[in-house]
Amino acid sequence: MVKPRSEKELKLMRESGRITGEALKKVLENVRVGISGLELNKIAEDEIKDLRGKFSFTTVKGYIWASCITINEQVVHGIPTKRKLEAGDIVSIDLGVIYKGWHSDAAWSVLVGRSTEQRINEFLKVGKEALWLGIEQAIDGNTIGDISESIQNKVERAGYSVVRSLVGHGVGKNLHEEPAVPGYGKKGTGLVLQKGMSLAIEVIYTMGKPEVILEKDGWTVSSADGSLAGLFEMTVVVGSKKAEVLTYNL
Repeated sequence: MVKPRSEKELKLMRESGRITGEALKKVLENVRVGISGLELNKIAEDEIKDLRGKFSFTTVKGYIWASCITINEQVVHGIPTKRKLEAGDIVSIDLGVIYKGWHSDAAWSVLVGRSTEQRINEFLKVGKEALWLGIEQAIDGNTIGDISESIQNKVERAGYSVVRSLVGHGVGKNLHEEPAVPGYGKKGTGLVLQKGMSLAIEVIYTMGKPEVILEKDGWTVSSADGSLAGLFEMTVVVGSKKAEVLTYNL
């Protein structure tokens, strides 16, 4: 049963989202050639602690990092490593926060350094636009399918692929809750949204085919064909006429 949040619960979720947004912004500001995933993760840890939050991702059994750092063909759940970023890489920062028992979750992909390669800039632009189109559908009376179709149409009409096996989700007392929020689907289908429901809407996509593989580290999911991947995610609250985005501070 997916229930709307009370105003008291939303107040705590807003603070959780604020901390997530601040931490994500801080990490992205430090993305540069030569920095490693472990160094970026340390920045995330320090910022979350400074803002009185706790690490959401460490509630996943076996995961010990505050963030997931994925590079190029890596799609999601990348373990922060000593690998240093290079000019022209796509890096995705995914992190979550718990504040007084309430989770929030956000992710963003950026280009490392400057590049004149228009195809990468266009690829990232499409992902961002797809996210906002999906968020626009998170209003009372709409369905999960309305969100999903909006994302799918934007991504696929640009010639890219939505990853089918990875989806957005409900978020609140737990990092991952019902309902699933796929980046593909049909308008008018699925759960009917109610004002006050909290969702982590995600655009998970590749330049090539949608199939993915699990790497040997047991966490990192990469595109099966080695094509570049992007990830954009925000925690939102379903509104009566407009969704409330809790984690955006970029």
